[in-house]
Amino acid sequence: MLLRMDSCLSREKASPRTASARGMLRTAFAMASLAVLVSILLASGAGAVEVGNPERGLDYARRICASCHAVEPGTTFLFSDIPSFEDIANSEGMSPRALVVWLTTSHPNMPDLIIPPDDMDDVIAYIMSLRVREE
Repeated sequence: MLLRMDSCLSREKASPRTASARGMLRTAFAMASLAVLVSILLASGAGAVEVGNPERGLDYARRICASCHAVEPGTTFLFSDIPSFEDIANSEGMSPRALVVWLTTSHPNMPDLIIPPDDMDDVIAYIMSLRVREE
């Protein structure tokens, strides 16, 4: 027996065999759609947990940022009004995206600093590594 596609998708007088075929077709379509979505997400890097290298970020921060900020955990700095990297990491709502905005926006007491993209990824990875995990 030849099963026509339009009869599988039609809601008119579906026999048990056609209803079963329709269900199988929907399941196959859903599985294929899911497979495509997962492939796209993995290819785009959306499954990646970490961007940048925290060790390189610490090195950059020591060279460039440490003249104003306390960049390592547990260190203090002469200027109490300048947040430490640990304080920044643990600020409410802080995320890698928020850090991108924060690092590309001028601040009143901060020099106009342009961080190259690769270095920015590393600095963000380092700062986020300082975040205290809530359990």
